[in-house]
Amino acid sequence: MMDESRRRAYLRAMGIDLWVPRGGAAAGDNGLLTTASAPAEPPRPPPAAPALAPPVALPPEPPPEPQSDSRWEPVWEPDWEPAPASHTAPVPADARPPLAPSGRQPRPGPTPPAVATLPPDPTGMDWDTLAATVAGCRACALCETRTQTVFGVGDRQARLLVIGEAPGADEDRAGEPFVGRAGQLLNRMLAAIGLDRDQVYIANILKCRPPGNRDPRPDEVEHCRGYLARQVALVRPRAILSVGRISAQTLLGTDTPVGRLRGRWFDYGPDAIPLRVTYHPAYLLRSPEYKGKAWEDLTALAKRLGDRAD
Repeated sequence: MMDESRRRAYLRAMGIDLWVPRGGAAAGDNGLLTTASAPAEPPRPPPAAPALAPPVALPPEPPPEPQSDSRWEPVWEPDWEPAPASHTAPVPADARPPLAPSGRQPRPGPTPPAVATLPPDPTGMDWDTLAATVAGCRACALCETRTQTVFGVGDRQARLLVIGEAPGADEDRAGEPFVGRAGQLLNRMLAAIGLDRDQVYIANILKCRPPGNRDPRPDEVEHCRGYLARQVALVRPRAILSVGRISAQTLLGTDTPVGRLRGRWFDYGPDAIPLRVTYHPAYLLRSPEYKGKAWEDLTALAKRLGDRAD
């Protein structure tokens, strides 16, 4: 028998590092195990694919654009948005609004403005009733933009009634006609013929300020006409001074310029009240060269009232 040291030398020469007796696990010929190779690692599974996010719900595709020669009538659809869950009972078919010819519900139009209420007939109203009626008037769209109505101010039994055009920004805030720079000039004009502001009655064609101080519209003038007529009837003045284009053209029912209306007398209303036209104080502030002509109108007015009013 080969001694152990020689056997191991042979084994090393053959590249065998280990041997075991026959019957051992995985024994080879002659009971020897060859050099053990490291067992192969099992194949790694491929990396798991990342979890996909749930699909995003997309809005429905819009209908195709109609061709220029198509007879299809467009029906505007509301912007897409998820329909919220509703727990209300379904609307009966006979209570639903009618559908458009295409079978789709048309998009609602703009909300119409609030329906204006026609002004009541002011005939027979006293001062307090008339003032309250004007304050609550909603006969035209000016009620939505005004700060407050501008009724009138002064002596309700005055011999002179001054009628202007419409309230401005200062008047809209104060609720009183002619309180700005034009009002200060009007006060000086009246003082020049011996009248204080509180000795006359001052009113306007319109009782509300038009936005941006634009000219009054025909429907706005018409809605205020009865209010002014009642003021004239209550004051019963000896004369009327109409200041400005809108005032003169409205009171006289004409489109003649102020320059051709001033310088003469007119009869106003069923009582034929003497009426004189002159330039608006605001116009005189912009065009002071016309103050001489306005002075002629004032002196004629003072003479008509009694050779200078007292």
